[in-house]
Amino acid sequence: MGRTDHTATRRQLLRAGGAATTAAALGAAAGPAAAQSDTDFGGWFDDVGNYDGVVDKTGKEEVTVEVGVENGQGPYGFGPPAIRVSPGTTVVWEWNGKGGSHNVIHTEGNFESELVSEAGHTFSHTFESSGTYKYFCRPHKALGMKGAVVVSESGGGSSGGSGSVSEPDYGGWFDDVGNYEETVDERGSDEVTVEVGVENGQGPYGFGPAAVRVSPGTTVVWEWTGKGGSHNVIHDGGSAFESELVSEAGHTFSHTFESTGVYKYFCRPHKALGMKGAIVVGNVGGGGDSGGDTGGGETGGEGDAEASGGVLPVPNDFTGWFALFFGGIAGLAAMAVLGTEAYAEYRDIAAARAAAAGGTPTEAPAESYQRELDEGYDPLGTAALVAGYFVLIGLLWAFMYFVEFLAGPSITG
Repeated sequence: MGRTDHTATRRQLLRAGGAATTAAALGAAAGPAAAQSDTDFGGWFDDVGNYDGVVDKTGKEEVTVEVGVENGQGPYGFGPPAIRVSPGTTVVWEWNGKGGSHNVIHTEGNFESELVSEAGHTFSHTFESSGTYKYFCRPHKALGMKGAVVVSESGGGSSGGSGSVSEPDYGGWFDDVGNYEETVDERGSDEVTVEVGVENGQGPYGFGPAAVRVSPGTTVVWEWTGKGGSHNVIHDGGSAFESELVSEAGHTFSHTFESTGVYKYFCRPHKALGMKGAIVVGNVGGGGDSGGDTGGGETGGEGDAEASGGVLPVPNDFTGWFALFFGGIAGLAAMAVLGTEAYAEYRDIAAARAAAAGGTPTEAPAESYQRELDEGYDPLGTAALVAGYFVLIGLLWAFMYFVEFLAGPSITG
């Protein structure tokens, strides 16, 4: 029994899956391999609400499974519940502190953790022999808190794809995304769900999982958790998809990806906080190609996004829009001041030329009433000053609006 506790990076994997296919070889009876070799698991996952298939993690030295995720009956699930790994891989179970006390127990007794409720606690086991290892949480087994580790020499069977593919080069897209570790392979699934508003290290401003690989024709459904305020889903650098800005838990937005490529996306209000994701369609590896299809169905009450390939650059985050607004207002104010000064200069020059030419101003009739103005009074300058005050008030209002309603964490709490 390998019981080793050590710290591991926590993965935010929520719904992972694909169609399970390849059967794992049955290990020797005396070895540490488990019993069942069928990847249909013989009904083991019939009452496990968050089971969608086997997530392919072959080739990884260490894989993390979260303990205490939602499975339809509360935080009584493993996430992901079923994984496929290579021999020699260490699986680390990490507690999230939800659902009370949990443990991890192999059905055949090859490994067993203690009963713990503390968030951040870890338990690990290294799988050396091929086979299917079913496990469960003893207090919550009846609630569907069960999992399985399939150990085999080669992966890809559960993904429905054409074998393993190298990680795409996202060009630094995920450098500030705390919950990104790798691209989750979901090839073979007709529909894949990504949660909107998961923890990414700076609060509930992430997509979970952050990067997903799917097959052409797959529908990706983004589902809001209701955490972190208002979020949206916007395709970066194109018009393939864009959702409305929503804060309601349970709201969904979907897009069907027909063309191969890498589709980066973000949440406009929280892009600066690392709320970014990517959908990889097909066997794209290395540098990859940017996705640019505009087909597919979309739901969520949003209209079709306009193409962004125009001449003028369009900001795609709060900072860009604020800079554009501030710069535009400042430019208009500067033009007003310069225009006023230019007109005053023109008026002086015109008066000087009229005097040099011997012209005299036309005098008003004696019976008309004339009001003399103070020589220091400049009506255009006064108007420019008043306009400047209005501009300042407008800037302050715009700043408060953007911070309160679009920038995530507001100054009011």
